[in-house]
Amino acid sequence: MNFADTLKTLPTADHIAAIELHDATGTTVARLENKPGSAGSVRVYAALTAEFGSISPEAAQRGLALYCEHTDDARQHPGKHPNIDRLLALTNGGEPLQARLLPQIEA
Repeated sequence: MNFADTLKTLPTADHIAAIELHDATGTTVARLENKPGSAGSVRVYAALTAEFGSISPEAAQRGLALYCEHTDDARQHPGKHPNIDRLLALTNGGEPLQARLLPQIEA
Protein backbone atom coordinates (compact mmCIF):
# COMPACT_ATOMS: atom_id res chain seq x y z
CA MET A 1 0.00 0.00 0.00
CA ASN A 2 1.22 3.54 -0.67
CA PHE A 3 0.64 6.69 1.36
CA ALA A 4 -2.31 7.87 -0.73
CA ASP A 5 -4.06 4.53 -0.23
CA THR A 6 -3.21 4.50 3.47
CA LEU A 7 -4.75 7.95 3.94
CA LYS A 8 -8.05 6.58 2.63
CA THR A 9 -8.12 4.15 5.57
CA LEU A 10 -7.67 6.88 8.21
CA PRO A 11 -10.44 8.97 9.72
CA THR A 12 -10.97 12.34 8.09
CA ALA A 13 -9.55 15.40 9.81
CA ASP A 14 -11.80 18.06 8.31
CA HIS A 15 -12.83 19.11 11.82
CA ILE A 16 -9.20 19.83 12.82
CA ALA A 17 -7.60 23.20 12.00
CA ALA A 18 -4.18 22.24 13.35
CA ILE A 19 -2.33 19.97 15.75
CA GLU A 20 0.08 21.39 18.29
CA LEU A 21 2.74 19.09 19.68
CA HIS A 22 4.04 19.78 23.19
CA ASP A 23 7.07 18.40 25.02
CA ALA A 24 7.08 17.30 28.67
CA THR A 25 7.38 20.91 29.87
CA GLY A 26 4.33 21.97 27.85
CA THR A 27 6.37 23.89 25.30
CA THR A 28 4.97 23.83 21.78
CA VAL A 29 7.59 22.12 19.61
CA ALA A 30 5.60 21.90 16.36
CA ARG A 31 2.33 22.93 14.77
CA LEU A 32 0.85 20.96 11.88
CA GLU A 33 -1.66 23.02 9.90
CA ASN A 34 -4.51 21.26 8.12
CA LYS A 35 -3.73 22.70 4.70
CA PRO A 36 -2.34 21.39 1.41
CA GLY A 37 1.10 19.92 1.94
CA SER A 38 0.50 18.94 5.55
CA ALA A 39 -3.12 17.74 5.63
CA GLY A 40 -1.96 14.12 5.29
CA SER A 41 0.30 14.53 8.31
CA VAL A 42 -2.60 16.01 10.28
CA ARG A 43 -4.60 12.86 9.52
CA VAL A 44 -1.70 10.60 10.52
CA TYR A 45 -0.94 12.45 13.77
CA ALA A 46 -4.66 12.68 14.65
CA ALA A 47 -5.05 8.92 14.11
CA LEU A 48 -1.96 8.22 16.23
CA THR A 49 -3.28 10.46 19.01
CA ALA A 50 -6.66 8.71 18.93
CA GLU A 51 -5.03 5.27 19.08
CA PHE A 52 -2.17 5.92 21.54
CA GLY A 53 -3.19 9.05 23.47
CA SER A 54 0.12 10.77 22.66
CA ILE A 55 2.92 10.61 20.14
CA SER A 56 4.99 8.01 21.97
CA PRO A 57 7.79 5.86 20.57
CA GLU A 58 5.20 3.12 19.99
CA ALA A 59 2.92 5.57 18.18
CA ALA A 60 5.90 6.78 16.15
CA GLN A 61 6.59 3.22 14.94
CA ARG A 62 3.00 2.96 13.76
CA GLY A 63 3.21 6.38 12.14
CA LEU A 64 6.32 5.42 10.18
CA ALA A 65 4.42 2.45 8.80
CA LEU A 66 1.51 4.73 7.83
CA TYR A 67 3.76 7.10 5.90
CA CYS A 68 4.75 4.15 3.65
CA GLU A 69 7.15 5.18 0.88
CA HIS A 70 7.68 8.62 2.43
CA THR A 71 9.41 7.03 5.44
CA ASP A 72 12.17 5.61 3.23
CA ASP A 73 12.52 8.97 1.49
CA ALA A 74 12.79 10.73 4.86
CA ARG A 75 15.54 8.33 5.95
CA GLN A 76 17.47 9.02 2.74
CA HIS A 77 16.90 12.80 2.85
CA PRO A 78 16.89 14.08 6.47
CA GLY A 79 15.06 17.39 6.74
CA LYS A 80 12.88 16.84 3.69
CA HIS A 81 9.96 15.44 5.74
CA PRO A 82 10.02 17.11 9.19
CA ASN A 83 6.86 15.37 10.40
CA ILE A 84 8.43 11.99 9.63
CA ASP A 85 11.82 13.09 10.99
CA ARG A 86 10.07 13.81 14.30
CA LEU A 87 8.74 10.24 14.42
CA LEU A 88 12.16 8.83 13.53
CA ALA A 89 13.66 10.80 16.43
CA LEU A 90 11.06 9.36 18.80
CA THR A 91 11.93 5.81 17.79
CA ASN A 92 15.57 6.62 18.56
CA GLY A 93 15.03 7.60 22.18
CA GLY A 94 13.12 10.85 21.81
CA GLU A 95 10.69 11.99 24.48
CA PRO A 96 6.94 11.46 23.87
CA LEU A 97 4.91 14.43 22.71
CA GLN A 98 1.43 15.44 23.73
CA ALA A 99 -0.85 16.40 20.86
CA ARG A 100 -3.49 19.10 21.10
CA LEU A 101 -6.04 18.98 18.30
CA LEU A 102 -7.34 22.45 17.51
CA PRO A 103 -10.84 22.44 16.03
CA GLN A 104 -11.95 24.29 12.92
CA ILE A 105 -13.87 27.43 13.83
CA GLU A 106 -17.18 27.58 12.06
CA ALA A 107 -18.21 30.93 10.63
